[in-house]
Amino acid sequence: MKGAFKILNRHLKVFARTWQHNLMFNVIEPLLYLSAMGFGLGAFVQQIDGMSYIQFIAPGMVALSSMYSATFECTYGTFVRLHYQKAFQALLAGPVTVKDVVIGEILYATFKSVVFGAVILLVVTALGQIKSIYALLIPLFLILPGILFSTMALCYTGVTSNIDYINYYITLAIMPFFLFGGLYFPVSALPVWVQKANLINPLFHSVEVCRALALGQLSDTLWLHVLTLAVFAIILLPLPIKLMTKKLIS
Repeated sequence: MKGAFKILNRHLKVFARTWQHNLMFNVIEPLLYLSAMGFGLGAFVQQIDGMSYIQFIAPGMVALSSMYSATFECTYGTFVRLHYQKAFQALLAGPVTVKDVVIGEILYATFKSVVFGAVILLVVTALGQIKSIYALLIPLFLILPGILFSTMALCYTGVTSNIDYINYYITLAIMPFFLFGGLYFPVSALPVWVQKANLINPLFHSVEVCRALALGQLSDTLWLHVLTLAVFAIILLPLPIKLMTKKLIS
């Protein structure tokens, strides 16, 4: 793990020089969705489960920003470092392993996931859409989906050979996650088979936890969402290490 933290430290030094660009890319889009859907569409939507429409979608925007940050960092960001900058190859010339590099990438993407999710949380709090002190736990919770989404993205980056192919992952995986994950309407409104499919949608579980914490609606089912994300992350974690080892060492 010492090598992984060295990788993380390297990335954080780069982040310190580029944080404004990162902030614009990862925060502005969720805010645009929040404004357009919350204030625009929300004017025509009745209350959902006793809350206004913007209050319903605001916690989901926190989870969305977290997903975007981890996903784009470990797809486009990792691909550029791997294939164009040759940064991984240079790092492996020092006292680090492929496992260190992969875990360092995950740690960095998770850091960004928490930071940018927290920024959105601050914004929606300023807009008066957070109703519970338990919302303070959201940044801590975002560590878990941050790890999972970055691991998933690294798995895809580990098998793709062209940066343009990342669009397939964004369109065929990330977009369905966000369209059917309960951000803009209750999952209960979907067909039964889609509701069941959402059980393997990590964004659905993230949104449910963020919404419950933001509104103070705690229940035992929250632990099921957390446990599901943790199990997915544990199962997938060895895969990007194996794929990157094959790509970098073979």
